[in-house]
Amino acid sequence: MGDCSAAAAAAAATSAKLPIPGKRNILITSALPYVNNIPHLGNIIGCVLSADVFARYCRLRGYNAIYICGTDEYGTATETKALEEGCSPKEICDKYHAIHKEVYKWFNISFDEFGRTSSPQQTEVCQDIFKKLLDNNWLSENTMQQLYCDTCDKFLADRLVDGNCPTPGCNYDSARGDQCEKCGKLLNPTELLEPKCKFCRKTPRIRDTNHLFLELPLLKDKLEEYISTTSVSGGWSQNAIQTTNAWLREGLKPRCITRDLKWGVPVPHENFKEKVFYVWFDAPIGYVSITSCHTKEWEKWWKNPEDVELYQFMGKDNVPFHTVMFPSTLLGTGESWTLMKTISVTEYLNYESGKFSKTKGVGVFGNDAKDTNIPVEVWRYYLLTNRPEVSDTLFTWPDLQAKLNSELLSNLGNFINRVLSFIAKDPATGYGSIIPEAEFVDSHPLTKALGDKIGNYVEQYVEAMEKVKLKQGLKIAMAISGEGNAYLQESQFWKLYREDPPSCAVVMKTSAGLVYLLACLLEPFMPSFSLEVLKQLNLPAETQFSLSDDKGEVERAKRPWEILPAGHKIGTPAPLFRELKDEEVAFYREKFAGSQADRKVKADAAAKKLTDKLQEVEISDGKKAKKEKAKKSAETKTKVSAPAEAEISISRLDIRVGLITKAQKHPDADSLYVEEIDVGEAQPRTVVSGLVKYIPLEEMQNRKVCVLCNLKPAAMRGIKSQAMVLAASNNDHTKVELVEPPQGAVVGERVTFQGFEGLPDDVLNPKKKVWETLQVDLLTDKELVACYKDLPFTTSAGVCKVSSISEGTIR
Repeated sequence: MGDCSAAAAAAAATSAKLPIPGKRNILITSALPYVNNIPHLGNIIGCVLSADVFARYCRLRGYNAIYICGTDEYGTATETKALEEGCSPKEICDKYHAIHKEVYKWFNISFDEFGRTSSPQQTEVCQDIFKKLLDNNWLSENTMQQLYCDTCDKFLADRLVDGNCPTPGCNYDSARGDQCEKCGKLLNPTELLEPKCKFCRKTPRIRDTNHLFLELPLLKDKLEEYISTTSVSGGWSQNAIQTTNAWLREGLKPRCITRDLKWGVPVPHENFKEKVFYVWFDAPIGYVSITSCHTKEWEKWWKNPEDVELYQFMGKDNVPFHTVMFPSTLLGTGESWTLMKTISVTEYLNYESGKFSKTKGVGVFGNDAKDTNIPVEVWRYYLLTNRPEVSDTLFTWPDLQAKLNSELLSNLGNFINRVLSFIAKDPATGYGSIIPEAEFVDSHPLTKALGDKIGNYVEQYVEAMEKVKLKQGLKIAMAISGEGNAYLQESQFWKLYREDPPSCAVVMKTSAGLVYLLACLLEPFMPSFSLEVLKQLNLPAETQFSLSDDKGEVERAKRPWEILPAGHKIGTPAPLFRELKDEEVAFYREKFAGSQADRKVKADAAAKKLTDKLQEVEISDGKKAKKEKAKKSAETKTKVSAPAEAEISISRLDIRVGLITKAQKHPDADSLYVEEIDVGEAQPRTVVSGLVKYIPLEEMQNRKVCVLCNLKPAAMRGIKSQAMVLAASNNDHTKVELVEPPQGAVVGERVTFQGFEGLPDDVLNPKKKVWETLQVDLLTDKELVACYKDLPFTTSAGVCKVSSISEGTIR
């Protein structure tokens, strides 16, 4: 299974890239996604998408780069999943490998080879490495105690046994052999109370079993020399260095590399022929075996440290296996392996107010993204701007909406559309789709200054991307779009067209060059967007974007007016992005709330309801059906137009992140401030607050606040207040502090509360006392977090807090 077919091998022989002496040869891998489920967005940004951006950047720069990945298919988790689904491990792997491949294809991941670890090549490479470790005396034997099922006649790996959690006070009756999901405690299977075999539900017994261990302590000197040198020269990310040093500080211990399983690479040793290799021993070797499926001359990549640089991408939970285990394995063979130069590690991407979870099915999964009508370039952009490079980040639907509408649509899409639409206008008002000649650039200081700025940005982009600071690279590219918009505004090209045609030609030819440059710089991040821009520029799809030093293209970026030739006819401009509306966001939040199991129950219930309804309609006569329909329609209308009848829940409040743009004292009231607050609308709102004696005026300027936006407007001393700023006070009301969103929160985004979905009321009906009912449960906790009951005020950048008032009331 998973072998390279003869046809695939023949194709690989002709298309395979090999290192080129004298060129920069870069071997890129991303952690092999585990095959037993569908990847979620956290998995995708954590390894596969990040590595793809870097691989595309390397090709853009003219480096000889190859990107290798595939599904990790052996181990207990696959056997467990096969047990759940009532099929063989091979069938599970076939099913989910195809799903993974489809998801990554939709995300435009540009693997040079996407393979799998259940191939004959994996067995061959893995066993060869093992034999060399054995010959070099880096392996030892030891006895362990393990649960054995007499009925099934097999040892039970961690996840093939469950029972009662031994942790005092927990008593969860379905704890796994490796961890209790209820209390989170890590376990050994032999600690479980009343253990049961997952296959037959009989009670297993403890039995001795022999295993092979990699002697990490003996390899310590070689390993530490490699780590101390390469972590500096390769610019390892800080989280990788910290995790690795923590392992070294704790002291290396012999690591078991075998398991009592059937599904895995067999151990080629007479005393261990019933065992297979532990998945974490063989999985990283998958990078090598998958490369061997790409080319028979794989050793030119993997045993060529002089000519090849290895870059590896993964989530933080994978670090020790790549910085300690895998290098030790390769060092122990005594051969000249290409060891990892640079490791790029992400923290976790969390979902709304919880965690993405494959086991619980929480969050947006790869197939979910594909099934929305949100284009792939938007998903890629959002995940990459949110890439958790130094700390965990949060996926929220309002943040996705804000980034699409304000950054992609209003900044990038707006710039490109303005430029190309103007060039495409009839010759009486534009250029008839022909890029004009720019003859007087030297006498146009605005354009010359722009060229210098753009040149600096491109140099910063290259510097960031070389250091694998992908989020920074994307930010710099988007800043160029912002410069383009500012340039159009400052030049007032629409006036120049009538008043100074030569200058207008300079501005439009320069701007068209910027359009191409943006498509080039953003290609690693949003390849489908770049292809569409090429189409609108009427450049053939096979045009290779390039930012090569050899061709002087980084230098040429300083002269954007030279990028596209005068006389070139562009294609048909069209909007590149579509606005994501509030009702769509509400729909997606509702659709992807809870776990995948919850969603299935909900969908099944809705389908049953619809079927029952259709049957009712079929058995009633036409007249009755018509009456019922009219009645139900009237009832629905009544419900929709009377939101005040709904249950009083926190979701009815429209609390948003606001930015005070101006604050001053009320002209007719000593105790009141009047603020202008941006809450993400076309115009700021005027808000009157009684905060003068608690907060100095200078502290009210230019700060983010939480704003209740759907109270009925009220006049306060002659000035109408259109919202309310939320603040906490202590018990005797001698101290008041503003509730503050985190610095990274998006202005205008809605503050959310876990478990409460739904759109807020347009305006709260004062007679129904919605605000007054909910306000009594708004408070700050001991950690200074603003809460409704015990649920934190949550934004895309984290929770809202106060400075010092704990257990205070919020109003």
